[in-house]
Amino acid sequence: MSFRTTIARAALALFALALAVIARAQVPQNSAQSTAPAATDLNSMLAAAAAGNAQAQFALGNYYFAGRYVTLDYAQAVSWYRKSAAQHFAPAQDQLGSMYQNNTGLLQNYKSAANCYRLAANQGYALAEYHLAGLYKIGRGVHRDYKQAFAWYRKAADQNFPGAEEEVGYFYQSGLSVKRDYAQAIAWYGRSAGHGNSNAENQLGFLAEQGWGQQQNYAVALAHYYKAAALGNDHAQENIGYIFQHGTGVSTDYAKAMSWFDQAAAQGNGDAENQLGWMYQYGQGVPVNDGKALLWYQLSAAQNDVNGKNNLASFTFDLQEDGTYQNATVLAVPDAVIDQAKRWANVQDLQCRIDAVEADAQQQEDLASQLEGMGKGKNDGISKIFQAMGSTGATKYHALAAKDRAEAASLRDQLAPIEYKSQSSLVARNP
Repeated sequence: MSFRTTIARAALALFALALAVIARAQVPQNSAQSTAPAATDLNSMLAAAAAGNAQAQFALGNYYFAGRYVTLDYAQAVSWYRKSAAQHFAPAQDQLGSMYQNNTGLLQNYKSAANCYRLAANQGYALAEYHLAGLYKIGRGVHRDYKQAFAWYRKAADQNFPGAEEEVGYFYQSGLSVKRDYAQAIAWYGRSAGHGNSNAENQLGFLAEQGWGQQQNYAVALAHYYKAAALGNDHAQENIGYIFQHGTGVSTDYAKAMSWFDQAAAQGNGDAENQLGWMYQYGQGVPVNDGKALLWYQLSAAQNDVNGKNNLASFTFDLQEDGTYQNATVLAVPDAVIDQAKRWANVQDLQCRIDAVEADAQQQEDLASQLEGMGKGKNDGISKIFQAMGSTGATKYHALAAKDRAEAASLRDQLAPIEYKSQSSLVARNP
């Protein structure tokens, strides 16, 4: 089972999931910032931002950020976020923190991320409180401190932030800085699920399945998993597949298991990909197919799934010992679900590479700006020497930034057709 279901898979932390969605924002209820005029087009948004409206600047940053894998305006997003943050606009401060943390447009720097989050969190901005708590939880940019993490999660949860409510539930479930209390965990998960959090819904299913804080009830567990899966939660989809694969409280049904694993694998779920490899290796509901088993194990291992890595190594060894490895690497019959999972992995890889290259480009531009500022405003001889030195160095860094952005443009060209296919060919086997 995935997602905090066993010690071996405890590394699947919620915080990592939340980090992938770095463009989320909510305006603080008590913000002193004036609101941007209703922007009906880009021109009105630009006009409001240019006039110094912090919220419009943030909105414009979001506009450019949303298109960062299509257009070449990544630097525009960073620029407008910085202008908004300079006016102490909490959503922009939080967004810069997320960019520092995730190496998206700004070189990864956990201390800078923590500083940005804290500026926004101190204004009572729930998303920043949640993000800052996450850094305390994992000890990045700050010393690991579960008490601090819980305190910040609780601040965000008190503002009905679903992710924070779920984390409070997890702290009670695990006994992190608080006494383990399954009743409290269930209550907080329920509150979070009521606010639409599919991860919390999935956790309610897990607690029911394990019988923690309640009578063990597989039917209740499955009902929660189905609710979460209906919201697209790949962990819940994998959990349902696992239940039908092993007949946990239901009749074993390999066809249903494979169908649910397919849906999860299409979203890059390494556990589901590993289970599909297992089913093809041992012929669970399908004919034994070494080629497909090998491919699914490879995809799972690429997601850093521990079981996928172990099974890939073991299965590869067996195939090489039998002399059948070469034959297994040639997939005779095309498989739409495998193709879809491959596209998902390719999309994620290219997006990460674009983010990293653009982050390096922004770093080069920042260095160039610093050099260009050397000796400015002064006319003495020494200042003029510094100006000349700065200008020469800045030219070098501008050139490096241009090289990075050319690489990012090439990566975008590679991404566009793959992403289009990935979105237009969602496939799953019928049970």
